[in-house]
Amino acid sequence: MACGLASVLVGTQGGARALSLSYQKIVQKLQLWRLLSSPCVFSSTSELLFGLYLIYFFRVFERQIGSNKYLFFVLFSTIISTTLEVIALAALQDPTSLTGISLTPGPYGLMFALFVPFFFDIPISTRFKVFGARFSDKSFVYLAGLQLLLSSWKQSLIPGVCGLVAGFLYKSNVLGIKKVKFPEGLAAAAARLFAPLLSSNSAPPTARGGRASGQNGHAFQHRFAASAPPLTAPPEEHIATLVAMGFDRSDAMQALAVARNDITVATNLLLESH
Repeated sequence: MACGLASVLVGTQGGARALSLSYQKIVQKLQLWRLLSSPCVFSSTSELLFGLYLIYFFRVFERQIGSNKYLFFVLFSTIISTTLEVIALAALQDPTSLTGISLTPGPYGLMFALFVPFFFDIPISTRFKVFGARFSDKSFVYLAGLQLLLSSWKQSLIPGVCGLVAGFLYKSNVLGIKKVKFPEGLAAAAARLFAPLLSSNSAPPTARGGRASGQNGHAFQHRFAASAPPLTAPPEEHIATLVAMGFDRSDAMQALAVARNDITVATNLLLESH
């Protein structure tokens, strides 16, 4: 929401491209405020639409690791990718050029860092063919990412690659980074402050990175109690994947039953119910 509103506000003033990163602006002119503003604003309508779609689609990872660790992942990937972008600008700087390369603004670091767990941790649930070409339910997400990656050639390719590197660093658990999270007191204070604005539940299930509560599970069961059973029993690997994301096993089985064993649809049902 913040990225979308900021992009619309800045875009109406014609200043989105003015927030881009370049060697001259960051190193020579010391406009360090760009390091904070550039990852928050998309530069075009197409990038805004595809970017917000990916950020919304990847919300499943907050359920998987909890809000506390997910926020740290957001900050870690953004800081590391922005640092790598500055290093890349310095390495690619052309002394004969007066302007140099300007990188496309936007949360590329976060979006492409999330592609790493998406590739390794989210299984393929369905496969299909279009004119002889093989696709899966994950293909459209990859195509959206590819469109963003190549939207401005080097200007968008460099931020995307830096985001992938940040995602691999987190995935490889460098220096035990996966165990780092914000203090529980700060997390609880944030939950009390923002939960009434974002949810009707007074105690959101991911406020402390825990599993879904029993109250939400009963609501889910009540909501889909009359649904027809699936054609086959839910695959155990699909159940294990949903349980690993923090959902109750019985809720996961019932969601898979409603979704006809489509794990993507089942995940969306669980997220909406909680």
